Amino acid sequence: MPQGASNKKKYTYVWVSTIVLVFGIFAVYEITKRIKDGTVVENDRMAGTAIEEPLSFIVNNGTKRKVPSFSFYNQDSVLVTNKDYLGKVYVVDFFFTTCPTICPIMTSNLVEIQDKFGDKDKFGIASFSINPRYDTPERLRAYAEKYGITDKDWNFMTGQQEQIHQLASEGFYIMADEVEDAPGGFEHSGMFALVDKNGYLRSRVDAFGNPIIYYRGTITEKQGVNKEGETQQITMLKEDINKLLLE
Repeated sequence: MPQGASNKKKYTYVWVSTIVLVFGIFAVYEITKRIKDGTVVENDRMAGTAIEEPLSFIVNNGTKRKVPSFSFYNQDSVLVTNKDYLGKVYVVDFFFTTCPTICPIMTSNLVEIQDKFGDKDKFGIASFSINPRYDTPERLRAYAEKYGITDKDWNFMTGQQEQIHQLASEGFYIMADEVEDAPGGFEHSGMFALVDKNGYLRSRVDAFGNPIIYYRGTITEKQGVNKEGETQQITMLKEDINKLLLE
C-alpha cells in the first residue's frame, strides 16, 4: 500500500476515534445531568413500561363515590369532620379498642404506614370506633399512646354508635355490626379504604381492570400471602398513597 494511502487511512482512524470520544464524553455528561435532574428515564423508548396507570375511582351507578359528611370527636375531644381531611390523602378504618382479633393487626399496619407518611402535611388517617359507648376520647387516647401514634392527622373518633355503623355500611360499604356472640361483641371488616385529596375513594385495579376498592388490613408484609392468595396488601397501599400524594 502506498505511504500516502496508509497515512490517509491512519488519519481517518484518528478522526473517527476523536468523534467517538467526543460523543462519549457528551453522552456521559447528558446521562449524569439527567440523573441529577431525576429524568433519566423520562424520554427513553421503554419509559412507557415504567409509567404506572393512575388509581381508579370507585363508581356506583355512574357516580364517583365520595366520602359522606361525618362529624365526630377524636381522642383529644376535638370535633373532626370530613372537611378537615380535604386536601389530604387518607386511609379509613373501623375498629374498637377492646377487639381481641383483627384490630391489633390493623392498627399495627397503620402504624407502619404512619411511620412512612406521617411527616407529610398532606397525609392522614381516620379511625372510627364501632364501639363508641365504651371507646370514650380518654380510652381512645390511651389506645393511641399504647400504639405509639405520633401523626397529628391520625384521628381516633367516637360518637353515636348508630351514626358510625351507618357511615361504615352506607358510606364505605364496610361491614360493622354489634353481634352478641362475636369476639369482643362486634363483627367488622378488616378493610382499609383509601381517599384522595378531594374526598373520592380510590384504588388500583385488578388483573381484569376492575377496582379492588379496599386493601386488606389484616395481612402484614411479613406474612406475604394469606389463605385467599392476596399478597403484599400493605405494600400496595403504601405505593398507592404515594401516587395520590403526587397528584
